[in-house]
Amino acid sequence: MEKKQPLRQCLGCREMKPKRELLRVVKPPEGEIHLDLKGKANGRGAYICPSRDCLKRAIKSKALERAFGVQIPEAVYEALTAQMEAIDGG
Repeated sequence: MEKKQPLRQCLGCREMKPKRELLRVVKPPEGEIHLDLKGKANGRGAYICPSRDCLKRAIKSKALERAFGVQIPEAVYEALTAQMEAIDGG
């Protein structure tokens, strides 16, 4: 019997996808919001497709702010975009 794949919803496109296909954005209790590349960091997590379009949609709709319940500074969005581009290869 095949093991069930956990599904998570992308904040950008709102599609349910396997957890392993998505990137996790995490807000640790003591730290700054960042991409959790291993998916194991402590804190509140939100998931997003590894595409710049989904990140742009999530930023525009303020989905990350709703998910974490805090105002997110522009610098955090810039850092997430830079991290996403580094993963994407530019």
